[in-house]
Amino acid sequence: METKWAPEEGQAMSELAEVSVAQFSELTARIYQGALESTPWASALELIRTSLGASYATLILRSPSSDRRGLMVHASEMGSGVPGEASYNNYYYSLDPFVGLPADRVVTVDEVFGDTGWLTSELYKQFLKPADIRYIMGADLRTESGVECRFRVCRSHASKHFSARDKAFCALLLPHLRRAVELHSRLDIVESERTLYASAIDRMLVGTVTLDESGAIMRTNSVADEILAQGNGLRIVHGNVEATDAQENRNLQRLVRHALMGHFGTAAPIVEAMPITRGCDKPKLGVLVRTIPLSDWSEDNKRRPATVLFLRDPDRKSQGSQEIVRKLFDLTPAETSLALLLTNGLTLEEAADELGISKNTARAHLRAIFSKTGVTRQATLVRILLGSVVPLG
Repeated sequence: METKWAPEEGQAMSELAEVSVAQFSELTARIYQGALESTPWASALELIRTSLGASYATLILRSPSSDRRGLMVHASEMGSGVPGEASYNNYYYSLDPFVGLPADRVVTVDEVFGDTGWLTSELYKQFLKPADIRYIMGADLRTESGVECRFRVCRSHASKHFSARDKAFCALLLPHLRRAVELHSRLDIVESERTLYASAIDRMLVGTVTLDESGAIMRTNSVADEILAQGNGLRIVHGNVEATDAQENRNLQRLVRHALMGHFGTAAPIVEAMPITRGCDKPKLGVLVRTIPLSDWSEDNKRRPATVLFLRDPDRKSQGSQEIVRKLFDLTPAETSLALLLTNGLTLEEAADELGISKNTARAHLRAIFSKTGVTRQATLVRILLGSVVPLG
């Protein structure tokens, strides 16, 4: 005999036919997995749609408004988005009366407006009726951190009204959907911050190589990719970073091992630097090895970031934005170009040749730059520029 599950949370749902443990488990699994999907909740919405015999199941993660486009995820019986979604985002959202619903409560349009009120609404007549959408059931979700989104399920004219059982079925899923949306929101914030910081590191011309608990490469940024691709001083061997010089490689591997011990807590975390020799008369690479400590609540995961290598190539020139330098120090375009060339290590004479101007003109520009930045020496100017927000632009 099949085991059945009866809901216990919230208001009694006597109209709800019993839901099998397997069915409920699959639904909740897809809801929580949806926070990690490339298209969030696509599979969960499809299962909800088919379970309710609906044409569409939609999660509106960002409601459209006059100053921003909406963001919606759909499951459709046609396998694609809702027809006219762009039109809704651009115009019809302003006609939608089925908004501002009580938090975490499932209702239908006919309950809210009555048959006549709904069928005479402009949204229905202009947008939904041509798209063969007659019945809508929905709920508005509000999470603990203030995230607001809308859950909507639609049926065609040939279908029937949503029943009390249908409403109870959705009400059963709402707490899980709300928690999953909260998780997705927090993960999205963390990813946005990670992307921002990673971009700043890239702009500062610092290569990063993240190693897992075995010392194998997990992730590299574009600067590290370029340095490692040259195979000059450092190279990738069987998924690991090695120095081309045997003695330097022994030292590098020793530092990595010590960093990993710090990660596991069997030794103190380390921050150690070493130079890496390169051929072709290139200056040495700088390498910083740093432990990534385990957090207090880290689970067992062999592919966890454990150590990071920071790489710095003295030959790489700053790519500071001309516009940022100009605005930051109130320079003219000509003064800005000269300042950036000096920052990249050129002498005043070399910078003049690069810009195609006379040395006297370059000296005049430099005097103006000194006046605007409040310095009197070229070395101090370079230090100020490199120490400012220019490299982050």
